[in-house]
Amino acid sequence: MSTPPAAVPFLPFALPEIGDEEIAEVVAALRSGWVTTGPKTRQFEADFAAFLGDETRGSELHCIAVNSATAGLHLALEALGIGPGDEVITTTHTFTATAEVVRYLGADVVLVDIDPATLNIDAKQVEAAITPRTKAIMPVHFAGLAADMPAILAIARRHGLKVVEDAAHALPTSSGGQLVGTLQSDATVFSFYANKTITTGEGGMLVTRNAALAQRAKTMRLHGMNRDAFDRFTAKVPSWYYEVVAPGFKYNLTDIAAALGIHQLRRAHAFQRKRVELADAFDEALAGLPLLLPPRAPAGDMHAWHLYVVRLADDAGIARDRFIERLFDAGIGCSVHYIPLHLHPYWRDRYGLRPEQFPHSQRAYERMVSLPLYTRMGVDDVQRVATAVRQALGAE
Repeated sequence: MSTPPAAVPFLPFALPEIGDEEIAEVVAALRSGWVTTGPKTRQFEADFAAFLGDETRGSELHCIAVNSATAGLHLALEALGIGPGDEVITTTHTFTATAEVVRYLGADVVLVDIDPATLNIDAKQVEAAITPRTKAIMPVHFAGLAADMPAILAIARRHGLKVVEDAAHALPTSSGGQLVGTLQSDATVFSFYANKTITTGEGGMLVTRNAALAQRAKTMRLHGMNRDAFDRFTAKVPSWYYEVVAPGFKYNLTDIAAALGIHQLRRAHAFQRKRVELADAFDEALAGLPLLLPPRAPAGDMHAWHLYVVRLADDAGIARDRFIERLFDAGIGCSVHYIPLHLHPYWRDRYGLRPEQFPHSQRAYERMVSLPLYTRMGVDDVQRVATAVRQALGAE
């Protein structure tokens, strides 16, 4: 009687890379007795400003650590005064968090299509969507490739609009030779969720040069109190006193999470180089297949390679969902980024959206698959994925 074949080992879609330094820093935070927002968070914020390190606009970068990028986007829009009657333009091709924060404030979302080459928001459609109610633009740097920020910032200047960058995928990414986070936007928000280019488990960072915006965000981050716990419990007199100046939120990052971030940030450029190496290996291994491979950053700029997204060509001979099933059968984790907002019941029904309004996003969605790409992978893992892709396509 023959022995049944062993189960195929599963290659996950994403795994964080946590080292001994991160573990030791978390242990130090736990042993210190200060586990909520405190000295580790302050250090992480200062380190993040130093990491971005740009002074070309002649003003200080303010970095405010929060418990998610969603929180950071909400705080940024709230600090800019977005509210009922206002409109904020963003892309349909994003996670719902980008748009939902607009609704938190009672404003309306205006969704536009993407550039089919980059999968980023189409600047021409942004300008066409502007109305007297428009107050802000929220570009998303899809997969780690910068959106067309020169065009978007020029549109914002012409029309007197605010710009808040959703940079959840974009650390480190550059545009025009400058790191995202140092551009002329009003605010930029990064994500440190478990599968991002650096992680604190959950967490985010709001970055701005606007001192008033930063102060408002710091206040609203913690219940609208004018002093956080670290200020109150380390100040001399009076340690217990604070004032609530607005009905704020509970959006602060803990020192346990920040302890992870301190060392993850120190590895961010090394992580990015590893992701480039893996993306290069994928490009080579998948060349010649009926796939549209991800776009590259312009010469001189940096792609964070948070995601490696392929699209099935018209002659691939297989439907996207069946393609994903075959990859899973081969033990390859994968995902789809994203189910566009115009297909979700809430956004579809509230704004009467139809797929034909967003032909590029719709077409991309129907054909796209995000393959595994994370720093714990090796080139041999890339070859395994590529073999599974070729077999799924019937190419071997």
